[in-house]
Amino acid sequence: MVRTVTQFFKKYIASSPENSVRVSEHSLQIATAALLIEMMRSDSEVKEDERKTITEIMRSRFSLSEEEINAMMKFAEEEICSATGYFDFTSLINERLAYEQRVIVVEHLWEVALSDAAVDKHEEHMVRKIAGLLHVDHKDFIQAKLRVRKRLLGE
Repeated sequence: MVRTVTQFFKKYIASSPENSVRVSEHSLQIATAALLIEMMRSDSEVKEDERKTITEIMRSRFSLSEEEINAMMKFAEEEICSATGYFDFTSLINERLAYEQRVIVVEHLWEVALSDAAVDKHEEHMVRKIAGLLHVDHKDFIQAKLRVRKRLLGE
C-alpha cells in the first residue's frame, strides 16, 4: 500500500512546478487525501458517512479534479491488505509540509473518524500513530480533536 500511495504522491506532487521552494496547497490536499483513505479503512469497516466525508473534503475544500478523486477512492476499493506502517509515506509529508499543515492533516483525520459521531479504538489509534509520525505535538493532537468535535458535534 505504501508503495502505491507513494507512486500516486509522486505522480501528482513531484512533477508540480510549485514543488521547489514552497509546497503548494495542492500538495497538502493530495497527501491528506491519501491518509484519509487509510483512515476510512482503519477499522476494517468502510462506512458510507466516512466515504462521504472524504469525498466532500476532496471536492469542496481541496478542489481536486474528478480524476484525482477517482484515483484516491480507487486505492480504497482495490487494496486488500492495509498498510502495516506509514513511515515511508509520512516521511514524504514531513519533508514537504510545514508543521501547521501537518496539524491540518491531523484535523482532517479526526473529521473522518468523527463522521459517524463515534470514534472506534482503531480509528483513535491510527490518528495517534499518524500524528506521531508527522511529529505533531500531543497538545496539538488533542486540540485538533477538540476543534473537530466542536465543529462536527457541537460539543
